[in-house]
Amino acid sequence: MELQQMRYVVAVAETGGFTRAAERCHVVQSALSHQVARLEKELGARLFDRTSRRVRLTAAGEAFVPVARQALQAAERARAEVDAATGEVRGRLAVGAISTVEAVDLARELGAFRTRYPKVRISLQMEMSDPLIERVREGALDVAFVGLVPGARTVGVREKVLAHGELVAVVPPEHPLAGREWTTLARVARETFVDYAEGSAARRQREEAFRAAGLASEVAFEVTTVEFLAKLVRAGLGIGMVPEAFARKLTGLHIVRVRPAPERTERVVWSGLGPSPAAAAFLEGLGVEQG
Repeated sequence: MELQQMRYVVAVAETGGFTRAAERCHVVQSALSHQVARLEKELGARLFDRTSRRVRLTAAGEAFVPVARQALQAAERARAEVDAATGEVRGRLAVGAISTVEAVDLARELGAFRTRYPKVRISLQMEMSDPLIERVREGALDVAFVGLVPGARTVGVREKVLAHGELVAVVPPEHPLAGREWTTLARVARETFVDYAEGSAARRQREEAFRAAGLASEVAFEVTTVEFLAKLVRAGLGIGMVPEAFARKLTGLHIVRVRPAPERTERVVWSGLGPSPAAAAFLEGLGVEQG
């Protein structure tokens, strides 16, 4: 079994087809298909169900792809470690971040890192905190910036708290609370909310404060980004609660502080096995201790 064959199988699984996988891997489709077929013969099992319209993983393929992905990552990590031992940082730096990260200027830090380490391949994914932590845990990401309730535990990763903050209410200009500097949690509990998906880390930041105060809330609109949350609030469909530092960037909305305020921590997380050389250099640039 060759790494290249694993790479082809992972590409097919991730792109959903042999043509797109061949384009990603910069090979002709016939060569990629031949190598996948050879691997299937060696394993004694089909990895894909192929039809004229789609390609889907079989049960064997579902079992194979995560392990193949880990093997590819381990091989890349091994090469990066050798390069680092000779004084050169190479490989990849796969970063994940929530859209409301404020503890670091991520664009500036990534730009500075690219200037310092031009041979590192940098990528960035924006997502919610829980999926980001899972991707770091499984090795798909090297580093992620997340927002969690203070005291929340992360499993299988290492972490550093970067900042503590509070959530504030954001309301449209015509809202009765728009002229107030602050209000109570009980008062905002009477409102209809625009919020993130139920069970998400972002939503738990607000709901745990409500639960501690013995309050319930109605969420009528669920979103995945703070930008769309702001659009719905501007339209008068409900109010939202977002990190105070980020709320100041949202135009056309009024900020109202809430007491007692829901709290959050911004954290950076990386592999529980330790950072790759590129991730270690990135974290060092942020002043994050990795011990």
